[in-house]
Amino acid sequence: MRRLLMMLLPVAVLSACGQTEQATAERPPVEVTALTVAPRDTPVTYEFVGQTLSSHQVQIRARVAGFLDKRVYGEGSFVKAGDVMFQQDPKPFQVQLDAAKGALAEQEARLKVANDNLAQVKPLAALNALSQKELDDAIGQQQAAAAAVETAKAGVESAKLNLSYTTITTPVAGFSSYARVQDGAYVNGENSLLTYVEQVDPIWVDFTLSENDMLGLRSDREKGLVRFPPNDAYVVELVLSDGSVFPQKGRITFANASYNAQTGTFLLRASLPNPGNVLRSGQFVRVRVTGAVRVNAIQVPQAAVLQGAKGHFVMLVDKEGKAQIRPVQVGPWHGDDWFITGGLQAGDVVATDGVARLSPGAAVKIVPAKPPAGAPAATKR
Repeated sequence: MRRLLMMLLPVAVLSACGQTEQATAERPPVEVTALTVAPRDTPVTYEFVGQTLSSHQVQIRARVAGFLDKRVYGEGSFVKAGDVMFQQDPKPFQVQLDAAKGALAEQEARLKVANDNLAQVKPLAALNALSQKELDDAIGQQQAAAAAVETAKAGVESAKLNLSYTTITTPVAGFSSYARVQDGAYVNGENSLLTYVEQVDPIWVDFTLSENDMLGLRSDREKGLVRFPPNDAYVVELVLSDGSVFPQKGRITFANASYNAQTGTFLLRASLPNPGNVLRSGQFVRVRVTGAVRVNAIQVPQAAVLQGAKGHFVMLVDKEGKAQIRPVQVGPWHGDDWFITGGLQAGDVVATDGVARLSPGAAVKIVPAKPPAGAPAATKR
């Protein structure tokens, strides 16, 4: 019996090994989708958080001291350049203007007398009928009278200005704020601020760039990885809080001279047309800056990039249809893709879907990508 068992055991072992090898040989290849690496110049978009602000905020102030008769404008309304906003009591200033005009008339009368006197003195002095001193006195009186007339004219103009200042207008078109001083109040230098007017067409948008981002962009430019537009002519568009894109595009018009020491950020400002005054000051928006191009960029879907203990890697499909691990260096995201800065070259075949089922050396079958959910089926002709 023992001898019989000893004879049958090798046969059983060989049979089991054969079944294992057959199972391994018959294991079906893993179906994956894949892409062939093809470097190309790719436009890139940088996105930041920004806030809108008025391109011209004007303080509406009283220029002369006096009582405020009434507020003319509607608080919060849109006002046009030259619109009347407040009216001060003009009567005291009208009195000052009348007095200045009277003083001018008095000085003009004195000038006329001085001119007539000089006209009489000159011929007599030429005939030596009067002394040189008398001629000099007449000339001096005429000149003093002429200077007094000019001073009186300046007084009239000053009074006219003060009277005109009682009608307070806005120099710009924009949205008005609430009134800081109520009707009937006495305004002077201490409470001269009456309201604000904010011009919002064009609209400004402030956003910041971190020091790390700035250094990264500078490094990319020096390495030739990114090509920036000539004269930094970036195009700026805004994404509003509801996800809609503002239809007007603008340009970067200002870059601060230094970093903010408290936040470590660099301030940039863009200016955009705002027809219809759709945007208001103080809105938070997402700022998209376009115009830069990533040179000979390699992109793969984010789902194709895995991360292990030694860093990021992708699964390649070699010429024999086997899966291979390839370590890669990753750059920034670009939509649903990831820029690869090292580890891949043109012609490499990267598995993009079904990567989690792959292991090194596994047989791979590349299949077409599935259409997105809800996409219409292709029609055969």
